[in-house]
Amino acid sequence: MENIRNYFFPLIILALIGLLAFSLSQKPSAPDVTFITLDGEKIRMSDLKGKIVLVNFWATDCPGCIKEMPDLIKTYNMYKTKGLEIIAVAMPYDPPAQVLNYQKEKALPFHVMHDGLGEVTAKFGGVSLTPTAFIFDKNGNRIQHTIGELDFAKLQELLNKELEQTG
Repeated sequence: MENIRNYFFPLIILALIGLLAFSLSQKPSAPDVTFITLDGEKIRMSDLKGKIVLVNFWATDCPGCIKEMPDLIKTYNMYKTKGLEIIAVAMPYDPPAQVLNYQKEKALPFHVMHDGLGEVTAKFGGVSLTPTAFIFDKNGNRIQHTIGELDFAKLQELLNKELEQTG
């Protein structure tokens, strides 16, 4: 009986460690969502496989969102030809006319949508704080989730690493 315990418990411990390591290595995948841009274009998340996708939840009355927007534009312009896609999702409470005005005034070069019914924020786990960003790899697996302003130096490191990988 003593010998069985000496072998049984270490095996259980190893199995639990293996299960924990496996579950931690599984990255959440992108939600099945269709973005409808301010221009009326429909973009399904699943159609963006093969690209790095940054989904940025923002609002026109959010100081952090407005502060990071020039760096988001610069990052998009640097990486768009290398496989980066950015979709800026304006929060449901944001007045649609204000979002459209901001997009035009700042000449935002990436896709912008207004989540008027809150469907997209719900599919991303009920986003309520802005700015909030989700970054997905070329296979649609989430590789980063940031609440608050992005660290653009770290974002560029991540993009360089992810975009050089074949996928």
